Amino acid sequence: MIRTRAFALVLAGLVAPAAISAQSTLIAPPMQDYVVPWGREGRPRDPSVSPVDGAIFFVGQAGEAPSGNYVARIDPKTGEFRKYQLAPGTNPHTCLVDSKGMVWYTGNRNGTLGKIDPKTGEITVYKLTDSTVRDPHTMVFDKDGNVWFTAQQTNAIGFFNVKTEQFRIVKPPLPQGARSTNPYGIVLDSKGRPWFNLFNTNMIGTIDPVTFELKTYPLASDSTRNRRIAITSDDKVYYTDYRRGRLGMLDPATGKVTDWALPGGAASLPYGMIIDDQNRVWVAETGSQPNKLVGFDPKSGRFFSNTIIPGERNTVRHMFFDPKTKQFWFGNDAGTITKVNVSSIKLAM
Repeated sequence: MIRTRAFALVLAGLVAPAAISAQSTLIAPPMQDYVVPWGREGRPRDPSVSPVDGAIFFVGQAGEAPSGNYVARIDPKTGEFRKYQLAPGTNPHTCLVDSKGMVWYTGNRNGTLGKIDPKTGEITVYKLTDSTVRDPHTMVFDKDGNVWFTAQQTNAIGFFNVKTEQFRIVKPPLPQGARSTNPYGIVLDSKGRPWFNLFNTNMIGTIDPVTFELKTYPLASDSTRNRRIAITSDDKVYYTDYRRGRLGMLDPATGKVTDWALPGGAASLPYGMIIDDQNRVWVAETGSQPNKLVGFDPKSGRFFSNTIIPGERNTVRHMFFDPKTKQFWFGNDAGTITKVNVSSIKLAM
């Protein structure tokens, strides 16, 4: 079922230095829900768009059949759903669609990567060869279609060569007394380098894709806990500071870090984020119910939107931007996959 939701701007409490001002453009982008027929119990999340036919794929992470443990497809024109049920105990965390239309997912509970042919339903499973890495988390493709991924609880960043079907694992050094740096979220820059949060520290990491050497960058505060990550076309790395309620930016060229207080303040719990085709940053504040969608313009250094995301008990953990349609997508605990249309949004200069 397709449902267009009401939305509203939130204007109260915007007193931070970079908050919406009287001169800012206030925008509430239109949202449209696709109600997942298997309910909210499976925690539908992490949608992505096929570059081949524009279909939407997402995972049902939690539980087992029929409510969870699946990858699913949405036809965005008709709202029709199709489910691909996975082996018990897979519990996929993320899925992405490659240039050939194959759907890849991370088996978060059984230490696997999987590939689905959406036309035939055939599923190929690749078991990680390092037995200490059990929880593939978030993933991204490089220019050759190989897979970089994080493993949060088992402290690893992985690389999977799709031609040789070989894994390579990099493990960040552990802080004293810690079991994991919690690698969390991953993006690629224009040079093919993966960037990722080390969520149990105040650092962002990157890996040289040739030498596999790992380098880390300290962030704004010792108490920073950076959860999601995104990158602009000029290779500036943005992150959500989940603990401090801030949006941060790392310039890898200089190592300089800048951050801005979010409209929701220290209790905003910023989580999911994306960069759109105009290098604007969109962040979900999950510290309030319902969640709020915040837009940030790096050119002006100001927030330009603070919009309620309707839905009881919703938590937006991840977002995906489709450059073809200029729309982005997210799932949440309300049992919906939501499309946000930013194609018509223009900011005043």
